[in-house]
Amino acid sequence: MGKRYAYGRFSRAARLAMAGTILAPAIVMAMVLAPQACAQTVNIPFTREPGAVYDPDVPNEKPGPAPKRDLAGIWEPARSLADDVGADGAKALPADGKPEHEPPFTPEGLKAYMANKPTFGYRQVPPVETNDPMPGCDPQGFPRVALHNFRTSWIMQNPQNVVILYEFNKKWRVIWTDGRALPKDAEKPAWSSLPDLPESRWWGYAVGKWIDDYTFEAESNGYNDGTWLDNAGRPHSKALHVIERYHRVDAKHLEMTIIIDDPKYYTKPWVALDRLSLRLQAPTFDFFEQECSPSQTKAYNEFYGEPASEGLGKSPEKSK
Repeated sequence: MGKRYAYGRFSRAARLAMAGTILAPAIVMAMVLAPQACAQTVNIPFTREPGAVYDPDVPNEKPGPAPKRDLAGIWEPARSLADDVGADGAKALPADGKPEHEPPFTPEGLKAYMANKPTFGYRQVPPVETNDPMPGCDPQGFPRVALHNFRTSWIMQNPQNVVILYEFNKKWRVIWTDGRALPKDAEKPAWSSLPDLPESRWWGYAVGKWIDDYTFEAESNGYNDGTWLDNAGRPHSKALHVIERYHRVDAKHLEMTIIIDDPKYYTKPWVALDRLSLRLQAPTFDFFEQECSPSQTKAYNEFYGEPASEGLGKSPEKSK
C-alpha cells in the first residue's frame, strides 16, 4: 500500500503516535511542527526518499558535462528530501517575521494575506481555525506544489511540450513548447484555439522555450484565485504570472527558480525559489505514493488538531 498523508506528510514521530503511541496532544503537535520549522528557518536535516541518491552520498563525485536542451528524468532535491519542505513559506522568503522576508505587498495584497490563516509561519493559528484550502484536499495548484513539500518530480520532454509529474499529491502539469502564446486576458483565460471557452485553472496555462542550450524558461498565467502561493498563506490574484527557470548545470544536476509576478497583490516581482538544486535519479527509481485523503485528514484533526487547539486531550477510542 502506498503512503498517504493527512494534513501534510507526517513526521516519523507523528506516524508512531498515530500507530498507538499515546502522547499529550500538545506534545505531539510540537513533534510534528518542529522538524518542518527547523528545515525552513534553522538548517536542513538530512532525510531521504528510500532508494534515492543525494549529493552527500557521493561527496567526491565529478559529474560530466550537461547535455544540451535536456531536462528529462526523475529529479530529487539534491541535498536532502527536506531541502524544499517550505513549511514556513517559500524557501527564498520564509514567513519568519523578518522584514527582509516580507513580499512587497500592495495594500490589496496585504489585506488578502491578513485574511488567510495558515498553520505555519509567524502568523500560524491552531488547525481548527485555519482557512487553508489544501488540508481539505482542494488542489494546491502551482506554484505551491513546488514551494511546499516539494519532493520527487519526473520531467518528460516531447516535441510539443514538457510534462512535469509531481510525487506530492500525484499531480502533473503541461508546459507547451509548440509556439503558442499565453492567454491575453489572465482573468478570463483561454487558448487562442478555444477563444469562446475561458476557464481559470488551478494549475494555470503554461508555455516555455529554451533561452540557451542549458536554460529552459516557462511562463504561466490564467490561474483561479482559490489557492495560496505557499504554506504561509501568501495570496495571489487572478492576475498572477509565474516565471520558472530550469538550468542544467551538469550531467547530474538541474537548478529550479520560481519568480512571482502579480501586479494586483505585489508591487514588483519577487523570487520565491532561488536555484534549488535537483539531482538526477536512476530511471528505475520508484517513489512512494502521497495522496490527500479526506478521511485521514478528518481523523488527524479529531485526534491531534482539535484537542491541541482546545488544550484538551482525547482518548484513542474517540478518534475512531
